[in-house]
Amino acid sequence: MDAFSLLKADHRKVAELFDQLESAGGNRKLSVFEQIKKELELHTHIEETVFYPALEEPKETHDLTLEAYEEHDVVKKLLKELSKAKSVTDEWEAQAKVLRENVEHHVEEEEGELFKKAAKALGAQEIETLGEEMEAEKTRKQRGSTRRTSSSKSSNKSASKSSAASRATKRTRGSKKSSSSKSSKKSGSKKSRR
Repeated sequence: MDAFSLLKADHRKVAELFDQLESAGGNRKLSVFEQIKKELELHTHIEETVFYPALEEPKETHDLTLEAYEEHDVVKKLLKELSKAKSVTDEWEAQAKVLRENVEHHVEEEEGELFKKAAKALGAQEIETLGEEMEAEKTRKQRGSTRRTSSSKSSNKSASKSSAASRATKRTRGSKKSSSSKSSKKSGSKKSRR
């Protein structure tokens, strides 16, 4: 399946789930929301790990790809907020509506602009290859999530975030050390100039 067909199928599935969310009542809404969340997390994952990286370089798709990453961030924040709810309130309903509007806007831009420009920039063979890669990543991710419990998922995310933060801190410290050691070598000449 080519990349566009795969992503469009995901878009349709999420649209159907949003329709179900709208017509559901009470706690059923929370159950449907969990399905939406699962689908969106999987969809954004394959786009961000396979599809968007291929579109960052070509000039035709660069700006739209960066915008798509930003739109994903907004959706992720809304999903996180909505996930905290133990029951459906008017505020939750309003946030769910904003989530849907954001997703619909993103889909419109993706299918209306990004896909067309990506088709020109990449060519049919690469689009087919990207589709296969996304399908494989989606399957891998789904298998992994069925094996883990929700508690291990959150601990893995925390560990991953702290590990990334640790690496970033080390890089920062490393660059400070190297710049301070360079400046200490030159400190004699700098002090004499002052």
